[in-house]
Amino acid sequence: NEARERGIVRISVSDYDPRSHDLEKRLMEKWGLVAPVVIKTPPGADETDLRRVVARLAAPTIANLIKPLSVIAVSGGRMIREVAQVLPDRKTPGVTVIQTMGSIDATISPVDSLEVGRIIALRSGGSFTTLNSPALVPDKKTRDALAALAQIQTVLKKMSQATLALIGVGTLSNSSFAALGVLAPMVKQLEKAGAVGEICGRFFDRDGNECNTGWRDRVVSIEFDLLRRIPEVVALVVGADRAPAIAAAIRGGLIKSIVTDIAAAEALLQLEKRHSRRP
Repeated sequence: NEARERGIVRISVSDYDPRSHDLEKRLMEKWGLVAPVVIKTPPGADETDLRRVVARLAAPTIANLIKPLSVIAVSGGRMIREVAQVLPDRKTPGVTVIQTMGSIDATISPVDSLEVGRIIALRSGGSFTTLNSPALVPDKKTRDALAALAQIQTVLKKMSQATLALIGVGTLSNSSFAALGVLAPMVKQLEKAGAVGEICGRFFDRDGNECNTGWRDRVVSIEFDLLRRIPEVVALVVGADRAPAIAAAIRGGLIKSIVTDIAAAEALLQLEKRHSRRP
């Protein structure tokens, strides 16, 4: 205390930087990602804690992506739900939020695109356009009939005007669809088709191409060709097990940047950027 009073000792606390800029730079160099965000996370944390830590520390950066007149396409998912809950309450003029996929279950869950999009619209002070449909319908005929409705067509047209997409990336064993038990009857068919990842209820192979299965004909969500045309597509995803799915999504041009944790970033850097196609 005496030394401090005499000016011999000074105590200061440096600002904490929650991001790993080295990993971010390497992801840009290897995978061509635009402004990736890698959050420093405690080793050994379970996936629930990872989602909470990454969401809280990355929320200000994600909020900065929402600019005046932004049209934001939003998927569902556990990670995006965590982000939505901690986004700064920052009113931004002219923001429109669009639901990109139908509801997974009959009971609207907190991870549904409908609920997540509503929260993001509320926090950003924007309007919210809903896609009033189940995410999965019984057959292609029903899906085509829904898609032909004027109300659905209006939403799809607004999706084509999106300037930013905030999406999740799932796998066959780890996604909202898997967690709710919706996926079980189709797993073998999707595995046979080479599915490694899921975005907006659509499954894709190692090259980022949508798997041609019966599932594809039943999904009501943004199509991949439209997603690829959105200028800024940011995947919010944690966990090293998602790395193969993230890599495939990058190869297919489905995502342009990511917000993730250290383990997922390091696992992604271990993967090959290119690979030979299976015969």
